[in-house]
Amino acid sequence: MSLEVVPIHRHPEYLHDCCKIINQEWKRSESARMHSLQQSNDNLPTSLILLKDKVVIGHVKLSVIPSIKTACFIESLVIDKSLRGNGFGSMLMRGAEKSCRALGLKTIYLSTKGQEQFYRRLGYTECSPVSIYGNFMSSISSNLFKRNDEKSKEMHQVETNTRSAPPPPPPPPTSPHNTEAKTNRKTYMKKDL
Repeated sequence: MSLEVVPIHRHPEYLHDCCKIINQEWKRSESARMHSLQQSNDNLPTSLILLKDKVVIGHVKLSVIPSIKTACFIESLVIDKSLRGNGFGSMLMRGAEKSCRALGLKTIYLSTKGQEQFYRRLGYTECSPVSIYGNFMSSISSNLFKRNDEKSKEMHQVETNTRSAPPPPPPPPTSPHNTEAKTNRKTYMKKDL
């Protein structure tokens, strides 16, 4: 059995098969998926695939974090449903980490719902949320928000002087048996390379 992690942009013959693997987990149109995969390059974003005997069995996407130049974000990791639990996800993550080191990156971030234990076994630890969208606010819009905020404060002061505010609503109930709330929440994790 031969296993290898390779960038999809160097092996376009696997694009359609890769779409099928990703769509097993997250449904999306093939044209949208293809467009995303075709953005892969030697820098970031990079889509890596895991091949088993020349058949695509997994995919991981590494993306830019504009505010942290020495880090990347794992947008997705997926292994063919019929092959999970055999160590292929760990192998693909090690390939992604190797690729990140080759790019000179120092840290990998990701978010997960329910797979925290898998990532902990690979050395990832929980961290604060990180944005992959960066900060594109210009100084003009920043000043505009500042002026609007000052007007809002003035209006709030007038309202506060004329009437009292109602009390805040009570917090939602919590139950030790309510595990749905825990699994629906994203957990952010990172690993220093």
